Amino acid sequence: MTASSPSLLQRLKRLSLVTQIVIGLLAGIALALVAPEVAKSTAFIGKVFVSALKAVAPILVFVLVMASIANHKHGQETHIRPILFLYLLGTFAAAVVAVVASMMFPSNLVLSTHDVAVTAPGGISEVLQSLMLSVVDNPVSALMNANFIGILAWAIGMGIAIRHAGDTTREVLGDLSNGVTLIVRLVIRFAPLGIFGLVASTLATSGFGALIGYAHLLAVLLGCMLFVALVMNPVIVFWKLRRNPYPLVITCLRESGITAFFTRSSAANIPVNLELSKRLGLHEDTYSVSIPLGATINMAGAAITITVLTLAAVHTLGIAVDIPTAILLSVVAAVCACGASGVAGGSLLLIPLACSLFGIPSEIAMQVVAVGFIIGVLQDSAETALNSSTDVLFTAAACLGEDEKAQRLA
Repeated sequence: MTASSPSLLQRLKRLSLVTQIVIGLLAGIALALVAPEVAKSTAFIGKVFVSALKAVAPILVFVLVMASIANHKHGQETHIRPILFLYLLGTFAAAVVAVVASMMFPSNLVLSTHDVAVTAPGGISEVLQSLMLSVVDNPVSALMNANFIGILAWAIGMGIAIRHAGDTTREVLGDLSNGVTLIVRLVIRFAPLGIFGLVASTLATSGFGALIGYAHLLAVLLGCMLFVALVMNPVIVFWKLRRNPYPLVITCLRESGITAFFTRSSAANIPVNLELSKRLGLHEDTYSVSIPLGATINMAGAAITITVLTLAAVHTLGIAVDIPTAILLSVVAAVCACGASGVAGGSLLLIPLACSLFGIPSEIAMQVVAVGFIIGVLQDSAETALNSSTDVLFTAAACLGEDEKAQRLA
């Protein structure tokens, strides 16, 4: 007697998560093309998935970082410093790439007014003040409002304090961390369904008609992000590992970049990156801190967005840009990107700050921000995919590089 063949649902469950996500993506595109009205109704599914990710991300970061530091053994090796260096190097390099591309392929904007409610910082000092206030935020408020700077500060502080507690307290904290991680894995299992809803509703509602007028600007933005993802980042990883970087680069783009592309939130993609870091066999004491930190400060895509849109406005207004000013813009864009919010569209709020370098008034700068929202269907998705996948990429490169260095010295 032959065993019954597995059902379609059982076959789908046997597939890898990435394969399931691709199936959800294709199904969403097909539904949007065949039945747009039905596809619009799937927006709720996508919203539930993204909301679930955003709900677990703050508590996950707080508990995981605190438990990791509290249970860290004296003398145990971590690689946070080289990861931070790669984060800063990658963000600055992305800004430089954006400057070069904007000068080679200048964009002209149609600066029309749009009713977009935006509150932008008035200067670099205001950004730094905002960051400092985020650090000292009330921990309950930080968790409720997903203030990841404040969450990290309290997690690190509590973790250091609990290191001096008894073994039982640290074991309880470790069990709590495992429990939260289990919930996160459950949420991630619903990624294919969530992405199906996001893709179907987005294509059915927005389409790509609004992007036609800004095709050149969008091409420069996406071209810069592809260049950084497929050329600049591999060069940095090769410098660190001294071997072919593309297997690691492609893995990070496939397994982290795809989900980040559709959730459009580095913060919401933290659980995905933590799971990928675990599968790559990285140091948990390292990635449990570096991944949440990267979602806050590792913003190569944001640096590209800020630089390209600012220089598009500069070119449209006929303002001359010399090399020193371009270098200064790269530095400012990198600093601003580190302060960009981890939610969708966060980098656009910092464009007026960069525009102020060229004496562009806020009224015009806000119109540039509005242009950013118009092309945000693809721009913000690609930006987040680059930001989030690079968090894992540089964490893996630093961990593997330091391990190999230690083996050579041994």
